[in-house]
Amino acid sequence: MKHSWTKQILAASVSATLAFTPLISNACTSFMLKGSDGGSVYGRTLEFGMPLKSELITIPKNYALKGIGTDGQYGSGRSWTTKYAVAGMNPLGLPELVDGMNEKGLMGGVLNLPNSAQYQAVSPAEAANSINSVQVLTYALSNFATVDEIKAGLQQIKVNGAKLAIYGNATPLVHYTFHDANGKSIVVEYVKGQLTIFDNPTTVMTNDPPFEYHLRDIGNYVNLSNVEKPPMKIRGATFDAPSSGTGLHGMPGDFLSTSRFIRALFLSNSVPTSFTTAQMGDAAWHILGSFDIPPGSVTLPASNPYGGGLGGYEVTEWSVVANNKNMTYSVKMYENTNIYVFDFKKLDVNAKEIKSVKLNQPKLTLPLN
Repeated sequence: MKHSWTKQILAASVSATLAFTPLISNACTSFMLKGSDGGSVYGRTLEFGMPLKSELITIPKNYALKGIGTDGQYGSGRSWTTKYAVAGMNPLGLPELVDGMNEKGLMGGVLNLPNSAQYQAVSPAEAANSINSVQVLTYALSNFATVDEIKAGLQQIKVNGAKLAIYGNATPLVHYTFHDANGKSIVVEYVKGQLTIFDNPTTVMTNDPPFEYHLRDIGNYVNLSNVEKPPMKIRGATFDAPSSGTGLHGMPGDFLSTSRFIRALFLSNSVPTSFTTAQMGDAAWHILGSFDIPPGSVTLPASNPYGGGLGGYEVTEWSVVANNKNMTYSVKMYENTNIYVFDFKKLDVNAKEIKSVKLNQPKLTLPLN
């Protein structure tokens, strides 16, 4: 029997409106690594100032999904039948994805853009051909196999900024990253009411400002290199570096989105190109460790727009490494250091319902004596 997602959402919206505020406090980082054997690995973190209670959900193909229209209600927007099966992480029990991969190896994620996102104006006549900003990733992964298909497909629909009760009666202000099995990457943004799609040679994305700013900012760090610098010589005297790591001296190490973008760019670009896709998967976990926010290190007052109106501190709720060569989607949760692996080769793509799995399980340890 199919999940009664609409009923669950309506029932949850009353309590969620009181307990949660909008999705405006995540500080995510993402990138892709290309293996020497033709596959790609996508890695990302998700940070939030309050629990999203994400679960891994699977959506089968040939499954009817309802679009959210301009009134913020399921069923008033563009409904569609999924073309491809999808697996990924959802927020707050919704049948939507904030990260995921489909059976064709298309991978993608939702990242925060609270200061810049502005969605398209949708007239009453266009409402039935629109979806909400929270649904773009779900729509793309369940309908398209490549980033070229996304470029064409998103031109055919409208994305509205309707306020959602379950998000504290506000609009999810986000942008989107996609990577396909051909190794292509794009960034999708809705800024000043316009759809903009960028080819992404860096494969990296973080948060505000919009993507174009991050591309311009790269030029400020052309001095960075993964190759060690030689000793400095002044008037015959030699000055050696105190340790290794001179090439990346000056790489920003804080958690600002602009700093995380540069750090992710240079760390991901430094991985040996000879690595296979499997080796790239291991490398991705190590890179993601550079963006894991320890609890309390980024503490947000309620007045901060990234604080979600409640304040508190951000944590890396979960990290993902998706591999589109061996078709696995792996997740590590904040509550433990276990790595949960979802194997697409075992997915029942013709299932009749959306399924979910809770991943906040007890930590697994291996005793040594």
